[in-house]
Amino acid sequence: MTSERIRDPYADHLLTPHNCALVIIDYQPVQVRSTRSMDQDVLVDRVVHLARFGMLYRLPVVLSTVNVSSGRNQPTIAPLQDVLPGIVALDRTTINAWEDTEFKQAVRAAGRRKLIMAALWTEACLTFPSLDAMSEGYETYPVTDAVGGTSPEAHQAGLDRIAQAGGQPTSVVQVGCELQRDWARRETAGGFTQVLFGGERPLAGGGSEPAGNGTRAGR
Repeated sequence: MTSERIRDPYADHLLTPHNCALVIIDYQPVQVRSTRSMDQDVLVDRVVHLARFGMLYRLPVVLSTVNVSSGRNQPTIAPLQDVLPGIVALDRTTINAWEDTEFKQAVRAAGRRKLIMAALWTEACLTFPSLDAMSEGYETYPVTDAVGGTSPEAHQAGLDRIAQAGGQPTSVVQVGCELQRDWARRETAGGFTQVLFGGERPLAGGGSEPAGNGTRAGR
């Protein structure tokens, strides 16, 4: 079996480690505790796995919080901070992160037109910057199983609004598989396997490495 040559990683219409950035907004204790569209522990687990993929593939990461400097809110939850060493959160007062100067500058500085988006809550802090980013020519990829809203209906309405405007819904596993693309890319295959199947709460369920994870020569 022979893999095709790697497509241009900058021009590829799919996500690659070279054409996208990861944007994570408002994973703070109050927002997590008020999420009602999915189990809160699962939510935290999923966004942590998403962040691990971001670090594995060396994506530019824009991390933002709201109202920490004012003393009204607490910083990013510890499990997420732990897997984002060196990533400094940009604090703001705006509900819509796109209306914060430093946040928008950070996204632009990343130099990527595809934005993998995760935020709490779906109906506000994910929807608003996603719509604004698309209006400025960015492609947005809301990670549906790593975000949550104040109710299932609010969560779904936010996702629907993003999709209707041209957003491309995705999932944590899909993001990882899209970035890895080929088990023969050995420089990241081991880390990819660890994120999917390692630890006490493996992303892809129990068990060890899947069949066909590729032990042939790397590319």
